Amino acid sequence: MNTFLSYLAVTALFALVLLPALVGLARERRIDRALRDAGRRRGESSPHPAGAARPVTAPRRPYTRSWARI
Repeated sequence: MNTFLSYLAVTALFALVLLPALVGLARERRIDRALRDAGRRRGESSPHPAGAARPVTAPRRPYTRSWARI
């Protein structure tokens, strides 16, 4: 009986830790689905249509200085 209660306690703690991540994932998927449906209703097939300006991303330079002092 003690082993069963230990397994039950570990399972409950695991579920308690995992629950916020699963709720956040479900929320993100719902938002993505809503945005995709709204884009389809507007007639857009991609997030960046041919005439729209795309966001500019600068290339990242590697950090050349070491954080460790030798």
